[in-house]
Amino acid sequence: MNNLGVRETEVVVIGAGQAGLSAAYHLRRAGYEPDRDFVVLDHAPRPGGAWQFRWPSLTYGKVHGMHALPGMELTGADGSRPSSAVIGDYFADYERAFDLRVHRPVDVRAVRPGQGGRLSVESSEGLWSARALINATGTWDRPFWPRYPGQETFRGRQLHTAHYPGPQEFAGQRVVVVGGGTSAVQHLLEISEVAATTTWVTRRPPVFREGPFDQEWGRAAVARVEERVRRGLPPQSVVSVTGLPMTEAMERARAAGVLVPRPMFDHVTPTGVAWADGSAVDADVILWATGFRAVVDHLAPLKLRESGGGIRMEGTRAARDPRVHLVGYGPSASTIGANRAGRAAVREIRALLGSSQPRVPAAV
Repeated sequence: MNNLGVRETEVVVIGAGQAGLSAAYHLRRAGYEPDRDFVVLDHAPRPGGAWQFRWPSLTYGKVHGMHALPGMELTGADGSRPSSAVIGDYFADYERAFDLRVHRPVDVRAVRPGQGGRLSVESSEGLWSARALINATGTWDRPFWPRYPGQETFRGRQLHTAHYPGPQEFAGQRVVVVGGGTSAVQHLLEISEVAATTTWVTRRPPVFREGPFDQEWGRAAVARVEERVRRGLPPQSVVSVTGLPMTEAMERARAAGVLVPRPMFDHVTPTGVAWADGSAVDADVILWATGFRAVVDHLAPLKLRESGGGIRMEGTRAARDPRVHLVGYGPSASTIGANRAGRAAVREIRALLGSSQPRVPAAV
């Protein structure tokens, strides 16, 4: 800490989900010491990243594509336990095993240009001064709510995936599920077993994909997302370009008429939703499974955004400021992508910091 009460470090990592922990692990491997050369600031109350907030009925056995963190496999997990508990325990064990010393709960309010070419990180814990930043804040804290005419008149309940409590609260109710992604399908399959009726509404016709997602398909999907962030456009999710993986449960739901989408409604009424052709559906609940947006507003003082609304990326580096790396953003928003991005960001930061980087790699 300097004489102005500002704590100085080489690298600040914001977020301790998959991407942030991966970055912290690779910093340790490169010889950076936690709480001296780097610090990890996480706003969540406990380990687990966004997983700790997932609904209880999303058991670990239902999780699609969870990839282990670098250096430590997740083994022997009980598929019947909630994913929030399984992955929360795994992340906690990982933080202890590699002595990552995550600071929580800490809210980062803004990152600004600092003195001497450094970055000033304003947080609920105080001010940090760093030479480089790894932003790994994900999307969970910024649910996207579309706006439709009449939405404020609806007399029933409206909620977002971010606050989905599980199917039990919808027993006997008429539920409209809005969204064409994995979460919407998961909600539908669960709710349809207890609800009076379910209606699935999507802005675009969902694309189902059968068969395995092999490496070639995965690379092509990631490349399409990556192209958007290279152009400075807001990122799309990887799922939006891969399609929905068809499972046996989904096949059964489609055959039963549950997984049959209707086009997006025109407006919301006090008692449900209605289309321009005059058709309507009564509802007690509208569940908006409409996704999330990247949590990057705290980076606004750095002026990283392009005219297209996104942050133009060169690999993990923000094109407008080579000190700033975004991991878990755009093409690295998957669990395996987050691992790779954490490693790539640390490699570039070591090159940026040059001769000041630690000489002796840490034992991890």
